[in-house]
Amino acid sequence: MNDTRRSVLDALDDGPVTGPDLAERLGVSRAAIWKHVEALREDGFEIASRDDGYELESVPEFGGPAVEYGLEAPFDVEYHESVPSTNAVARDLADDGASDVVVLADEQTGGRGRLDREWSSPSGGVWLSIVLRPDLPPARVPVITLAAAVAITDAAREAGVDAEIKWPNDVLVGERKLAGILTEMEGEADRVSWVIPGLGINANVDAEELPEGATSIQAEVGVIERRLFVQRLLERFDELRSDPEAVLDAWRERASTLGRDVRVETPDGVVEGEAIDVELPGTLLVETDDGVVRVHAGDCEHLRPA
Repeated sequence: MNDTRRSVLDALDDGPVTGPDLAERLGVSRAAIWKHVEALREDGFEIASRDDGYELESVPEFGGPAVEYGLEAPFDVEYHESVPSTNAVARDLADDGASDVVVLADEQTGGRGRLDREWSSPSGGVWLSIVLRPDLPPARVPVITLAAAVAITDAAREAGVDAEIKWPNDVLVGERKLAGILTEMEGEADRVSWVIPGLGINANVDAEELPEGATSIQAEVGVIERRLFVQRLLERFDELRSDPEAVLDAWRERASTLGRDVRVETPDGVVEGEAIDVELPGTLLVETDDGVVRVHAGDCEHLRPA
């Protein structure tokens, strides 16, 4: 949404306002105001024309302009009804120089998770990828995934869902998967060109559409307003992304993995023991029979108590 159109919406938020008043306030022509109002109507905003001026009556349930309206975070939102993968779209935008752009979709037809696993992404979920250009060395990029996990968990909890984080990139309710994160990056040895955390959240997804072992916000607490959910998620992520120490503390407080017996499949073999902590940039510390092992990447399984 361009700045003038956003300013029109902000002005309408204060109550009825005439076209001439809007034009004078924003420094554009009355014809331009009319075009912006018509464009907003095409985006789903219900704007009434009355004797005392234009008045905003309702906001669309979902979509790019809807999420941007009232969003207190510096992101532009590109919305698609359906795409094969929001990460793929985001990669193209990143290659073109984009930054702080959110690719949001109602449905993904070719979603993938870690280790190239298929990720079910039906209509009603929240499927988004964020194009970032952080001032981080590549080795510190995993903290972006931690921040995304905290943001998802906090947004879910505000919606009434008892969500927790499983290392390295899942959000669970109990042991059922609510959301996953796939982070991609491009860079050189000492600098990052771009980072794209791809977030897949089972929001308003019917229980029968979920794969085995998964849950959704709808299944837990009922249908939510996805627009407000995405806004809160992006605002929380924006708060966290520039403060790695705050991310780490928040992640620990929301982790289901810490204090659990785990089995982690790593590129160097299996690590089994008690997960005791996480340290920057996202390394899991596991207490094994042979001492503490630092796990930088792997597939983690929570073991049932003996």
